[in-house]
Amino acid sequence: MFTARDDAHLGRRVFPEPVPPELAALVPRVHRADWPVWLDPGPRMLRDLLELCRLQTARGLAVLSWLAAGRAPEDIAWLWPGRRLTGPRQRLMYDAAGAIPGAALALVVANWTWVLDTRFAGQVTAPYLAGTAYPDDGYAAAQATMTLLRVWDRHAEARPALGAAWAASRTIADWCKAGELCAAYGHEVPVFTYPRGPLPPGAGVRPWISRLFRLG
Repeated sequence: MFTARDDAHLGRRVFPEPVPPELAALVPRVHRADWPVWLDPGPRMLRDLLELCRLQTARGLAVLSWLAAGRAPEDIAWLWPGRRLTGPRQRLMYDAAGAIPGAALALVVANWTWVLDTRFAGQVTAPYLAGTAYPDDGYAAAQATMTLLRVWDRHAEARPALGAAWAASRTIADWCKAGELCAAYGHEVPVFTYPRGPLPPGAGVRPWISRLFRLG
């Protein structure tokens, strides 16, 4: 649950209510993903990485829809398998993303457009994705960070997908932090977002990103 209000200088701001513990517990679990820990120069690794970006983006948006509603469905076992996103699982995640209120989805889009428009993007996305995926394994986190940095630098076509996975993951974490501060101090706290940047050229955005972020 949340309140959205317009600010004359900062635009629309989103103020979450305190997040129920069972919902907050989903966020670190969603961040765990099998990001590669070594760079395979072949095309298969890049294809697998892009599919993982799609899965992580859809997962993050599904959880965001539940954070915005203040509750999750009773059965969410379909959220966790790491296999390729297809069939009924894809429909469930895409339907959840479609139910996100516009003000909440705009937080993700703002983070996504910002990260694609900054020259520090690889240094922002790689350590965040890797560090939250391997919180108990510093070696794997470091290796995955370097791998994702190299992918970002060498494969421009992967950047929108990596940015989408980062934006969805970062937004749900910041939503929970705002809800935690609201509970601790008894007054509204807005969800942090980076300033929104320009939308990237449509030709470089994969169809699943356009669909999940409602860009069309």
